[in-house]
Amino acid sequence: MSEYVQSIEAEFQRYKALGEAALRQLSEDLLSVPASGGGNSVAAIVWHVAGNLESRFTDFRTSDGEKAWRNRDEEFEARSVTHADLKEKWERGWRALFAALSALTDADLQSTVTIRQQPLRIDEALHRSLAHTTYHIGQIVFLAKQFRGEQWNCLSIPLGGSKAYNEAPRHEKPAAHSRLLERQE
Repeated sequence: MSEYVQSIEAEFQRYKALGEAALRQLSEDLLSVPASGGGNSVAAIVWHVAGNLESRFTDFRTSDGEKAWRNRDEEFEARSVTHADLKEKWERGWRALFAALSALTDADLQSTVTIRQQPLRIDEALHRSLAHTTYHIGQIVFLAKQFRGEQWNCLSIPLGGSKAYNEAPRHEKPAAHSRLLERQE
C-alpha cells in the first residue's frame, strides 16, 4: 500500500469508527425506527452502506462494482434487527472494502474499474465511495443524536469546547480520531 491509498483507508477507518460510536449509543429498539417524515431507519442505512461496500469492493478490479447478486432496493426495506445482526452486516461490507484497499498501491490508482458499466479510474472510484459512505454515516450520526437527545455523547468537539480543543488539538489525524471514538461508550 502507498501513501495516497493509506490516506484513503485512514479516512474510511475514521468514518467506520464514527458510525460505530453512534451505533453504540442506540438501544436495540431504536435501530429500526424510521426517521421522521418516512425517512430511513438506522438499520436501513447500515444495510445500504454494507451492501454498497460489499458489492463495490468484492472482486474490485475484475468485475463490475454493481454485482448481480445485490438487491439495492431490498436494503431500504423496513426490518427489525438486533445489534448482533447489524454488526454482522456492517462488518461484511467493511471487510470487502479493506481487503480491496490492502491490495492496492498508489501505482494502481490510474487503472480502471467498472461501476454500473461505467469505467472509472480507481482514484475516482475510491473518492466516490468515500463520499457516499461518509454521507450515510452522517445520517446515522444525525439519527442517533436525534434519538438520544440530551443523553447524546458528542463524537467530535463538544459545543462550547472549540477554544479548549484548539489550544491542544490531538485528534486531527484519522487514526487518532478513530482511537478516541473506539474508546467512547
